[in-house]
Amino acid sequence: MKIEEVINDSLNKLLEVKTEDSYTVESVYYRGDTLCVSSQVGCPVRCSFCASGKDGLYRNLSSSEIINQYLLAKEDGLEIKNIAFAGIGEPLLNWKNVKEAFWYFKEQGLKCSFYTTGFPIDNFKELLNLPHNGINVSLHAVFEDKRKQLIPHGHPIEDILAALKDHLDTLSNRKKKMYNIAYLLIKGINDSKEELERLAEIAQKLGIGVSLLKYNEIERIPYRSTSDEEYEKAFLFLKEKGIKVTLSNRYRTRKIGGCGTLMVNRLKSAKGG
Repeated sequence: MKIEEVINDSLNKLLEVKTEDSYTVESVYYRGDTLCVSSQVGCPVRCSFCASGKDGLYRNLSSSEIINQYLLAKEDGLEIKNIAFAGIGEPLLNWKNVKEAFWYFKEQGLKCSFYTTGFPIDNFKELLNLPHNGINVSLHAVFEDKRKQLIPHGHPIEDILAALKDHLDTLSNRKKKMYNIAYLLIKGINDSKEELERLAEIAQKLGIGVSLLKYNEIERIPYRSTSDEEYEKAFLFLKEKGIKVTLSNRYRTRKIGGCGTLMVNRLKSAKGG
């Protein structure tokens, strides 16, 4: 593997990493200490708002390919304290290799967090019990028909929430702070008052916070972002319900590194093949 290209903006570094069989996957360095790594080439979950899985799954990355994203970034002079399994792919669908990489990173003294749709459920339950440093459960919808539209390949909401609640009931309030519901706000899709009220009820029942993410518009995908005013209004609504809400930080709203914007073979596509 090698770094094919580094794309910079004022906040993030996007690393195009080329595999031995000529795929490129993307890692993102942000906040001056965190590397977001990919776990698959493409993604079989195929969330309808996400560029990463638009063409489905090409293949899983090996544990060494996941680890090499970190080693290559280090060789490039980046200081890394945290690993986020939040790049291209669903970590739970490459679970054996992701676990091997996870334990390697922990042995290096790195903190490891996850973004996951919770699919498949057995692997999700195992993840909950690992010595991780945070899990964001990508819910993105609170009603089943809407979630099927946004996340066509995944477990029903009730299954995910039941597994999460069973685990959280065993934890102290302090440890519950490591868990959040990730909710990507998309204009006219999942931003109604009824949906936000239901989201607040779920978070209250679980006793955890909400990561309210702002949608990054992507070419060839028809969804639209809420305005800054609408986004702030949703934030204040949840906050008034007593929910601990975090907004997309400035690193997560960039065209490189923002939620749903990572791609497979970006350079190849840009160069016409």
